[in-house]
Amino acid sequence: MQRFFLWAAAALAVTTVHAQSWPDRPVKIVVPFAAGGPADNYARFLAQRLQDTLGQPFVIDNKPGGGSVIGTDLVAKAPPDGYTLLLMSNTHTVNETLLANKPFVLTRDFVGIAPINYSDLVLVAHPSVKAANVRELIAQAKSTPGKINYASSGPGTPYHMAGELFKSMAGVYLVHIPYRGSSGARTDVMGGQVDLMFDAVTTMAEVVKAGKVKALATTGLQRSAVLPEVPTVHESGVPNYEATIWLGLLAPKGTPRPVVDKLNETVSRIASQPEVQQQWSRQGATAMVMNPAQFDKYIQDDIAKWARVIRAANIKAD
Repeated sequence: MQRFFLWAAAALAVTTVHAQSWPDRPVKIVVPFAAGGPADNYARFLAQRLQDTLGQPFVIDNKPGGGSVIGTDLVAKAPPDGYTLLLMSNTHTVNETLLANKPFVLTRDFVGIAPINYSDLVLVAHPSVKAANVRELIAQAKSTPGKINYASSGPGTPYHMAGELFKSMAGVYLVHIPYRGSSGARTDVMGGQVDLMFDAVTTMAEVVKAGKVKALATTGLQRSAVLPEVPTVHESGVPNYEATIWLGLLAPKGTPRPVVDKLNETVSRIASQPEVQQQWSRQGATAMVMNPAQFDKYIQDDIAKWARVIRAANIKAD
């Protein structure tokens, strides 16, 4: 028994020293999505401020593919030492139900660090699409089922789920065209190769204002402050429709608790800064602040919410 207490005390001392000295070398944040999308943009924003605060480089490593599975699995298998982190979105909570055979389990293999922010989406169409609003889109889709398509950044991503939820609630059939990242999907909608896309307001608002696509609706229950002239899907014939994208930071399970707490405190302090909140608000994003336990519960609740939606609507991965 005395040996056990000595071992426990020594382990605690090592963990404490590790946390106090962490980070003493560069930290990698794996973004399991392509460069140029909102997850990548906010990861880079956060990485720069973490570097400024903690004094070591925070390096972004984009590992897209498999609807976020490829990059996420890399982090799940990484040493739990605080030097490999994961930028997550609600793609991950959706995939817990949608992708039964993925090689990791979110709540088993990861620990929540902190949320970052959330934003509404906007349903956009290439100017050649005849529908000028959601009601006209629904009518067109019902009269020509399977003739209208929509792009997403891959199975299980918020853009995919927004489309599937819309199909289910509006009673229409749209063809899903998955891409490896949102940038490719966005480019092809602007180019007219694809008809529609649900995209983050934070990324697409300027494209809408430039006239490269037309906005049919936003996806919050209230109109977006960034695109206030655009009605919501909810007020356009699909009552109670709501879809958002939110981002957060995870670490491999087993990462020392003092490191998790230090990261949470730092991320929360960054997200709470008035100038950061104002900048994000102008882009259409709202800061989220929680402690690790609250964030873990938020993740669990979101998994349960999307499981109900996926099963009720019989949504399948393509």
